[in-house]
Amino acid sequence: MNQRGCPAPALLRQVPYFAGLPQPVLAALAAACIERRVSRGQLIFLEGEACTGLHIVGSGEIKIFKLSPQGREQILHRLGPGDTFNDVAVLDGGPNPASAAAITDALLWVIMRDEMQRLAQAYPVLAWALIESIARRARHLVAMVEDLSLRSVKSRLARLLLNEAERADKAGELDRSQMVTQSEMAARLGTVREMIGRALRELADENLIEFDRHRIVILNQEALTAVRDGM
Repeated sequence: MNQRGCPAPALLRQVPYFAGLPQPVLAALAAACIERRVSRGQLIFLEGEACTGLHIVGSGEIKIFKLSPQGREQILHRLGPGDTFNDVAVLDGGPNPASAAAITDALLWVIMRDEMQRLAQAYPVLAWALIESIARRARHLVAMVEDLSLRSVKSRLARLLLNEAERADKAGELDRSQMVTQSEMAARLGTVREMIGRALRELADENLIEFDRHRIVILNQEALTAVRDGM
């Protein structure tokens, strides 16, 4: 359900490219926001549909993904509080370039494209912030192309494990109920579940990790980092 609401400007400062905006600009952005609450697993919008506005994650986790004609999923981004999505469609007026769905229950703030146009024209500093956001997206996509083209599945998996370990409650130990299934790992890394299973077993055979149905434990972070950095 969508409804009018105004997030605190302090919440908008969590958005990296909004952080340096003057208080009047943040207040204007907050006043333009529409609150939307979504449930775990709920589809937020589909690729190819008309632009539904700039989305800001207030709480929860969101995934941005594309589907092949055969139904294979590629996760482009996994987003949390302070992240934004659908920036491209808001700026160019085209359809949504990818689909979005809620990984958990989430609170979103949505600013419609006409409102963003009005605010960007009124506040040039906001227009520049939006340009910076697109530049960050471009860097992310370049890095993703590099990964898919030049790095092995094992190397990409090592990086995912190290990144997730940084967010884990216990150092070096990943709770798989809080992380991802092998299918979701495959979707994030641009491969298939069988390849993820094989790479996990290889890392375990090399005594870099140990894993079961409930957790993954990093046994040798230095060696796993070397695998991550290998081409």
